[in-house]
Amino acid sequence: MASEFAGGGIRMRPAARLSRAAGGGVVALGLALASGGAATAATGDAAGSWETRCETPPGAASEQCAVVQSVVDDQRPNVNLVIIALKTADRKSRLLRVIAPLGALLPTGLDLKLDADDVGRMGFVRCLPNGCVAETLIDDKLLQRMESAQTMTLVLFQTPEEGIGVPAPMAGFKDAFEKLP
Repeated sequence: MASEFAGGGIRMRPAARLSRAAGGGVVALGLALASGGAATAATGDAAGSWETRCETPPGAASEQCAVVQSVVDDQRPNVNLVIIALKTADRKSRLLRVIAPLGALLPTGLDLKLDADDVGRMGFVRCLPNGCVAETLIDDKLLQRMESAQTMTLVLFQTPEEGIGVPAPMAGFKDAFEKLP
């Protein structure tokens, strides 16, 4: 995939800033998607660049927790990605979910890089009024890579020719994710 960006006519711009406030309402949406409904009362702590959010979905007996980070492209403030890593309610699986702005090119999905390594592509699973959701399972190998990485870069396509590389710092991810119930 690296040559796809370097020599395949696709331009990738790595420019983003961390934004904790941006997408706060989308965090509830992301957790609601994990449980299948709307979310209620939220609590949260911060670890490095990641915030731990716990919310109780309607009708659920317990909270659903996730680690969350929101990043915004410096040159395109409408390109805001909310990154959510969580353990499913049954505690049997782990998911990486990214909420991208409307206007994302859906067939290409999101490319995922950890430091300089291409990890793969996340497919979009649905669009909602305030964003489109891409997700992938976090297997043991991906979790180890995420825990040791310095930067996660998500490449969003709004046209087939231009990929926008939006970096997210991974500082604090390992500690925050390990503390999830």
